[in-house]
Amino acid sequence: MTDIATWLELGGTAAGAGGLGYAKVRAPRVYWSLVGLPVTWGRFTLSYRSTMDVCGLTVQPSGLRAFMVRNVTRREVQPVPPKVRRVRATSTGLRVTLRLPAGLEPMDVVASSERLRHAWGVHSVNVTETKPGFVELRMTGHDVLRRVRMPRKARSHDMIVPVALREDGTVFVRDYRKVPMALTLGANQSGKSMFQRNLVKGLAPLPVAIAGIDCKRGVEQSAYAPRLSALATTPDDATSLLDILVAEMESRFDLLSLHGASDLWELPEDVRPVPIVLLVDEIAELFLISSKKDEERRERLVTALIRLAQMARAAGIFLEICGQRFGSELGKGATMLRAQLTGRVVHRVNDKQTAEMGLGDIAPEAVPLVTSMAPDKAGLAVAADSSGGWSRIRTPMTTPAEATAVCREFAHLVPNLPALDPFRPYVPEPAADGPSLVKPVPVTD
Repeated sequence: MTDIATWLELGGTAAGAGGLGYAKVRAPRVYWSLVGLPVTWGRFTLSYRSTMDVCGLTVQPSGLRAFMVRNVTRREVQPVPPKVRRVRATSTGLRVTLRLPAGLEPMDVVASSERLRHAWGVHSVNVTETKPGFVELRMTGHDVLRRVRMPRKARSHDMIVPVALREDGTVFVRDYRKVPMALTLGANQSGKSMFQRNLVKGLAPLPVAIAGIDCKRGVEQSAYAPRLSALATTPDDATSLLDILVAEMESRFDLLSLHGASDLWELPEDVRPVPIVLLVDEIAELFLISSKKDEERRERLVTALIRLAQMARAAGIFLEICGQRFGSELGKGATMLRAQLTGRVVHRVNDKQTAEMGLGDIAPEAVPLVTSMAPDKAGLAVAADSSGGWSRIRTPMTTPAEATAVCREFAHLVPNLPALDPFRPYVPEPAADGPSLVKPVPVTD
């Protein structure tokens, strides 16, 4: 009987260890909650002061404090580390709010983040300034970008679209009211199209008009046709569509002037026009010309794009520019257009110049990352904006069928914009044995 009990105990222990090992690989959130969180919290609590000291994140106390410690409490005067204000556990890591003492700045903590990661045995430590004098350490216990799972509470609302997951476990969103114009770059098979699918999937339930320019004869954006208000599939059609959007922008400016408003959101709801999001796929196709006769069209097209990028925010027209390559060799207007695109998302690219065009002016330290990403990490990218902040993100896997299904589900939300009716794509009813191909109606200028 004793032998049987011993074997049962050993078997139970082995099964438990095997289960934890399986959870660590296949269910890292479960493993973190059961094992990683208590271990990391205990290690952080016990070693906090010594870790801050060896990482150079302590300062000498003020003269008054040193005097009180020596003469009142009769203790040895020690350097002062940042004060822990709050420790909060999450499903992916640990959040610690620190109050910085006089003499330390957030960049000091950022510079030591790699040493803190190794000291506490976590996957990564990201430092975010929450307000003057306070920083938040966002520790992640495992690689949240290996298998992306968006939080359930991530939902589109008020022109805010959750698109990807950051490496610190927070959600990366496209907030069109804060960052109205954006540039997305990426080589073939880098995940750029998947990023666009997630963007359309998030925009579909919102009360917005979605217009598309896809000069690859619509092979990417035709799937979104049920939810599109307009689709241009050739450079000539794109030029006509952009001219109409410029005219729409100018008519909205007249409406703003009439009501004494500075942007679309100050208008009363009963007269407020619907926002328009323009998705441009393969921007290089609009810049390149094959003959002398195409120069006039290119000039019209680039001028319209730059005007929209410069002024259309107040009129509620937003740009999403996508492409494999974006460089000065595209010709006149490329650099001027880039300067107006505040948001940047750069996936794996094949050359340093494209990386520098996407990130060099706002996050130069991130340029090497996007030229060294592994080809098997589709959807991995660097997201940055003009504030200078940047982070690694990864888009969750979304198939074309899923994006198409969402567009069909919310097809009834396509707004009535008569100016865009000539570009409205034709959407046939799905056949009994599967969906039919979606082909846009030919457009004449």
